[in-house]
Amino acid sequence: MPVPMMAVSSVKSLYWEVFPPMPTRRVYCTPVYQDGLLYVLGGCSETGLPLDTAEVLDIVTQTWSPLPPVPTARAGAAVVSLGKRLLVIGGMDAEQRPLASVEIYNSDEGKWEKKAGVGQPSMGITAVEKEGEVYALGGMGCDTSPQALVRVYDPGRDQWQPLPSMPTPRYGASSFLRGNKIYVLGGRQGKLPVTAFEGFDLEVKSWTRFPSIPSRRAFASCVMADKTFFSLGGLQQPGPHNFYSRPHFVSTVEVYDTELGIWNKPTRTPRMREKRADFVAGFLGGRVIAVGGLGNQPSPLASVESYNPVKRRWEYLAPMPTPRCSCAGLLTERLLFLIGGVAQGPSDAVEALCVQESI
Repeated sequence: MPVPMMAVSSVKSLYWEVFPPMPTRRVYCTPVYQDGLLYVLGGCSETGLPLDTAEVLDIVTQTWSPLPPVPTARAGAAVVSLGKRLLVIGGMDAEQRPLASVEIYNSDEGKWEKKAGVGQPSMGITAVEKEGEVYALGGMGCDTSPQALVRVYDPGRDQWQPLPSMPTPRYGASSFLRGNKIYVLGGRQGKLPVTAFEGFDLEVKSWTRFPSIPSRRAFASCVMADKTFFSLGGLQQPGPHNFYSRPHFVSTVEVYDTELGIWNKPTRTPRMREKRADFVAGFLGGRVIAVGGLGNQPSPLASVESYNPVKRRWEYLAPMPTPRCSCAGLLTERLLFLIGGVAQGPSDAVEALCVQESI
């Protein structure tokens, strides 16, 4: 089949912008981008305790400003933007217990307000906003078991309503909104990575199971591209076929074709140039991007590579200025942010891979 032509940015048009460091070093923070402002909420401090710190970076003036503290210190929360408001959901408290609490920040008033809790305490929720409603999927409960819960929040009524549960309970999954469907890939059940790939139709309120991700890998990254989904890298766990092997980093690339409804055979898609896990990935400038993470080296990776779907090959980009793993990634139309994470300890670095605007 001929490869459809799409706009793929040149390697030279992708460059790094280094922003002023965050006032607070942190990992497992929750970022959200809104009208040229980058908000960073909560996370874990250098002592490993959840933070109530909230800070905002003005992208144009390159200045950080403190915000009123989040009412509940939390790490690993979910956040969505609702107009001029930020809704923060769940996460983990100082005793490493999941939270049910929900809080909203009104940027016009500069105030936090407590809202209706999400019901079951949950950390590792994945959340999606669609037409002013917020969908919260999965999570890990107080008994450390994965949840299949799906809940929708109506901000006008301050109410959460249950929806049909996911077929596969999980936390820390990747979720993507396309049209009227929420796609959920991967995630974890305890120490086990999940391979389930499922879609929720927002109109008929029902779930569809898609073919599972072919190989089971922890700390992999998922990306939604034009007509495909990618599952990249990770830590390959010993399984029935290689029971005695140790966990090892992989450069695996598996691609789901939404039109054919199948995962491509490995021989059809080249592997990444480097083995990596716990990295940030995104779709930027018509390319699938993989940034940093952990590999076989003793310290985090600086390397950045991108998949060119026209040439069907991986190409190196300029390395990330501050090598890190466990970064919070945030994708906008022209920027892929990497926020905080771990270098030797929690990092204050904020950097973005940018697409140069065509003149």
